[in-house]
Amino acid sequence: MSKNTTLSVAVLSGKGGVGKTNIALNLAYCLFRGNHSLLLMDCDLGLANLDVLLGIAPEKNLQDLLDSDAAPSEITVALDQGGFDFIPAASGVPELLDMDEEVRAAMLHKLFPVFSAYDYLFLDLGAGISPTVLAFAKMSHVRLVVITPEPTSLTDSYALIKVLATQHGVRDFHVVVNMAENQSEERQAFGRLRGACERFLGLVPTYLGVIHTDRTVTEAVRRQTPLMKMAPNSKAGKDLFALAVKLNRLREELLPTIADEHALRFPAVRKHAPERE
Repeated sequence: MSKNTTLSVAVLSGKGGVGKTNIALNLAYCLFRGNHSLLLMDCDLGLANLDVLLGIAPEKNLQDLLDSDAAPSEITVALDQGGFDFIPAASGVPELLDMDEEVRAAMLHKLFPVFSAYDYLFLDLGAGISPTVLAFAKMSHVRLVVITPEPTSLTDSYALIKVLATQHGVRDFHVVVNMAENQSEERQAFGRLRGACERFLGLVPTYLGVIHTDRTVTEAVRRQTPLMKMAPNSKAGKDLFALAVKLNRLREELLPTIADEHALRFPAVRKHAPERE
């Protein structure tokens, strides 16, 4: 087996509305502009919205991969030449939200040859603690938890980390503070989350960085264009660039440990014995 060089990054949050999907898109674009091949996968199954942020309407998505004989190449969308691709999910499809372990493993088995062709695999997960979110988060090499200074964001993110730590044995998390007005707000937000994790879970999340409040982000969303493409020198753009640099440094550090792994640590597809007549 050839050595794996794909770093999988799960971008997740305890609650919706914290800018998780926008961060996933712009970090991915920033790393691509840094000459890294990257696959961005919408894993908010059943409630997808990455295609909306991109202003595109894909003809096929993950539902076609599961419900038909569509090949992974048929549902993969090239966002830019040179290795920046996107796998869309479906919106308003309850069966994708309730995907069980066997179906999830079968889907990943089909996609694995695609994953291994990239330097990075970015998974934009849904908010909360659904079984699908927990499964993808556990399988990824890096878990990027997006929080805001709002109390509900902190409590819900702590709950997410608690479930992954106590029920799935996950101990390493990287935290990004989004929509911080100033350094004091940034430090207070991470400090409260870190304090709760250290006191009650016996783990210390790693602080990756901050994205400050910036009206340019809202304008980029309205234009359905990545901020890093529209205004890379904006305040939030510079913050995102700093985060991308740290992520790339982390990939270089982890390469020796992930070399003998797959892009995702997904379980083998279970094969049922044929039913007797």
